[in-house]
Amino acid sequence: MSLTRRSAVALGLLMPLALAGCSAEEGGGAQAEGLGALGKVTPLALSHATQFSLDAYEGGFRLASLASGDRLLVVPEGAEPPAGLPADVAVIRQPLANVYLVSTGMICLVDAIGALDAIGVSSVRAEDSPVPAFTERLEDGTITYGGLYRAPDYELITAKGCPLAIENTNIDHVPEVRAKLEELGVTVLMEQSSREEDMLGRLEWIKLMGTLFDREDEAAEVFDNVATRVAEAAAEGPLGRSVAFFYVNEDGAAVTRRNGDYFCQMIEAAGGEYVSFAEEGATDSSPTTVTVEMERFYEGARDADVIIYNGTIDDGVTSLEELVEKNALLADFRAVRNGDVWTCDANLYQQITSMADIILDLRAALSGSGEPAAFFWRLG
Repeated sequence: MSLTRRSAVALGLLMPLALAGCSAEEGGGAQAEGLGALGKVTPLALSHATQFSLDAYEGGFRLASLASGDRLLVVPEGAEPPAGLPADVAVIRQPLANVYLVSTGMICLVDAIGALDAIGVSSVRAEDSPVPAFTERLEDGTITYGGLYRAPDYELITAKGCPLAIENTNIDHVPEVRAKLEELGVTVLMEQSSREEDMLGRLEWIKLMGTLFDREDEAAEVFDNVATRVAEAAAEGPLGRSVAFFYVNEDGAAVTRRNGDYFCQMIEAAGGEYVSFAEEGATDSSPTTVTVEMERFYEGARDADVIIYNGTIDDGVTSLEELVEKNALLADFRAVRNGDVWTCDANLYQQITSMADIILDLRAALSGSGEPAAFFWRLG
């Protein structure tokens, strides 16, 4: 199985994963009887992702096992699932149509494999869509807005006959929504790409999307192409320039990415040295961020060569003047004095298939070798 024991222990998921990773031959009783009817099982290799695994069965069947403990059997067109499947195995029948897509992080992956035609309902409005082709479908009504993840339009979802909802981990905060969707006959897949430790692990969720939408070859091609380009960009080597990446929250504190986070890895792949802050002494922290008082942020980041203001969370800033208005201490940062302050596209986190281009844009900003093409711009 792709999930390591270390990752499972760290997430407190060892027991569910031990169950999820059992093949037909390893299981016992009713579990072996149901999946065993599918014949020989072959694990599909994943190079970076740890939060899901894929097993291939004879006849085109696929079993996806997620770190949450969920398991989904993908049934090819014209086939029937075997009798006696374990109760924890949900069935997804191909071809998929009218899928309810909630996770914005999966939009670019589904687009990259050419499967947007299978999406019928979304929790994203046209003005918030991170992918032009997805925006067009929302605007022309091909895809219908179906409410936020925490308050979906159940009548619309029922009328559309949505067989599958692709959610992100926010669905864990509203278990009653998941329960209602399942009561209506909608299979819920909670994608967990945000829990991947490796930046390419996030991208590798495209292989699960490829499995769901019968686009496995397309998914493998996209992944290999982007991974190759990322390796080539990272091979350019370090630039010796330190980078602070943050935004200022409503309390006036600096919110930074946790050291080792996938975006920090991208900064390092671009040749930068990420300025990190330990969780100790932080006012707040999450699996991906560390929040520190501005005085402490000033002490740790004032000499950073480059500042990138994270415009993906709040309204962002459009000038150095607006940045300094958030806190006067920022005026004394080296990067502010030198004019090496940048901000980023609001949809940066939803563009994982553009990882190589983001890294190249970052390198251009850090090195001064040219202007970034799409994802970052300098504040004046």
